[in-house]
Amino acid sequence: MSTVILLRHGKSTANGSGILAGRTPKVNLDDTGRAQADALVERLAPVPLVALVVSPLLRCKQTVTPLATARGLAKTVEPRLSEVDYGDWTGRELKTLFKEPLWRVVQAHASAAVFPGGEGLAAMQARAVAAVREHDARITAEHGENAIWLLCSHGDVIKSILADALGQHLDAFQRIVVDPSSVSVVRYTETRPFVLRTNDNGGDLSGIVPPPPKPPAKRRGRAKAAPSSSDAVVGGTTGR
Repeated sequence: MSTVILLRHGKSTANGSGILAGRTPKVNLDDTGRAQADALVERLAPVPLVALVVSPLLRCKQTVTPLATARGLAKTVEPRLSEVDYGDWTGRELKTLFKEPLWRVVQAHASAAVFPGGEGLAAMQARAVAAVREHDARITAEHGENAIWLLCSHGDVIKSILADALGQHLDAFQRIVVDPSSVSVVRYTETRPFVLRTNDNGGDLSGIVPPPPKPPAKRRGRAKAAPSSSDAVVGGTTGR
């Protein structure tokens, strides 16, 4: 299967405001977020992207627009990658929400958290993981196992995808940090995902590009079976 870059949108006008924006319409990138979006073009220059899949919310579309323009790639909008539907919590101050009994559930037992008038975090994870795996299978079928594509979504959504890739229960997903404009990288295989990066805010990404496949070694006139691409390297990888 292929490799996906999980990009959180750049810093928005709601980030740092103390308000839970959720799916509030017309939340834009701020000046910092726009600079982050522009910087992605150079940062991802070494990576041969074949597809862009994006949440329908404006801040995600704005984040990938410079990259899409530079690469000549269309943006595929995927509703299942949208922000959590926080329901009645949307637009409220975090300092007020902190006093709600549900706040502690969200922190310690996320799989049981259902936002009043909105959705549950478990339902959000189910839709997001289904979307990323379906797009990954489609892109692999179209472009091959060495394909790399980018998904732009939201903090909690990406954290839930990473928790699934790590084999980690959703109740522990708050241990994962995903900053605005950070990238995390997952390579899916037939038997397991490999998490290559998490919350990377500026590192060289050329190392995530898969090396060309090697021909099988020969022994006594017969091809020697190579380890499956789904196998973990015993003792750890040797790097690139």
